[in-house]
Amino acid sequence: MIRDTAAQDRPLQTRSSRARWLVFIALGAIALTLLAVAAPRLQRLFSADVSISAARLMVADVERGPFVRDIAAEGKVVAAVSPTLYAANAGAATLKVHAGDTVKKGQVLVVIESPDLAAKLAQELSNADAMQADHLRAQVDARQQRAALQSAWDNARIDKTTAENDLARQQKAFDAGAVPGMQVEHARDTLAKAGIAFSQAAAGLGLKEDSLKFDIQAKQLAHARQLLLVKDLQRQVAELAIRSPVDGQVGQLFIAEHANVAKDAQLLSVIDLSALEVQMQVAESFARDLGIGMAGEISGNGQSWKALVSAVSPEVVNNEVAARLRFAGDTPGQLRQNQRLSVRVLLDKRDNVLTVRRGSFVDESGGAYAYVVRDGIAQKTPIRVGARSIDKVEILDGLAVGDRIVISGAEAFKGAAQAAISR
Repeated sequence: MIRDTAAQDRPLQTRSSRARWLVFIALGAIALTLLAVAAPRLQRLFSADVSISAARLMVADVERGPFVRDIAAEGKVVAAVSPTLYAANAGAATLKVHAGDTVKKGQVLVVIESPDLAAKLAQELSNADAMQADHLRAQVDARQQRAALQSAWDNARIDKTTAENDLARQQKAFDAGAVPGMQVEHARDTLAKAGIAFSQAAAGLGLKEDSLKFDIQAKQLAHARQLLLVKDLQRQVAELAIRSPVDGQVGQLFIAEHANVAKDAQLLSVIDLSALEVQMQVAESFARDLGIGMAGEISGNGQSWKALVSAVSPEVVNNEVAARLRFAGDTPGQLRQNQRLSVRVLLDKRDNVLTVRRGSFVDESGGAYAYVVRDGIAQKTPIRVGARSIDKVEILDGLAVGDRIVISGAEAFKGAAQAAISR
């Protein structure tokens, strides 16, 4: 008998249509729930103007905490006092030192020979001697003239006295009837003439005295003026020996040995190593916040020193401003000219400040707005920024603690109001 598959065949049981509908309803409910949850996100995604990959962006959180504004840069040691010496007059210069020599204050560094100036000094000295002789001669002449006038005055006074005595005798004789009245009148006339002569002699003596005084004074003033000219020339001759104004070291030589130099030509520089400062270059955006007297720190060679800002240049060169710091205490002895050191200047320090990491968004928008990231959407939000440091920016308005904003790469949004951020 041939066996068949009858024993293996079983009738299939069909599921009821009700269970099938329950499954469909459950799946639909799940789909609607997912759609309801994702609908706002999908709506924002479809409403976004642009879509940018997150790899192209840098995002930072808004925080509240301490805010320190400082400037850190590399500086170089420079001499606070480094005078450059110039030729006081034209001539042949002879160097008495070499570059790098240690010099003392008042030491002769360069001697300039000026034959013209030496000849002029000798000529003016001779003129001064001649004027002194004129002054002395005027004094002698004045004494002689004064003696002659005094003699004339004395004679006139004696003549007047004689006339007075003669008039008295004639008057007595006339009263006694010994002489006629004519002789009395003659004696009276003689007295009048003597009085006039005496008055003129006295007036002439006074006037001549004043005139002689003026003449002597004029000679004296001329001599004094000439002495001032000689003194000025002597000063110029003394300045031909160029002396060091400070204790220090000879820096750069600008002339060769026995070179002929013009007036006011550069000769050499002297470096005062006892007063060193550190010069740093500061970006123009930070320079406006720098002020003389601000605290700073200088570090190098494994050490650090407190410092103060001593000078800020008023000139901007290549978008930078030069600033100098001086040591708050004694100048370290191991420093050398042009040595490189690290410099840090503290501009501001505050607590409990709303800040965010600094990025290109500050420069791109000028701090007027930022893109706040929520649920994968970057929303353009107006903000107001305050002080800025090297790594942080103070937020005054528009953001809160915990907000996440795009600090770099926002230029890809091209100013869109919303932008989608894709993974």
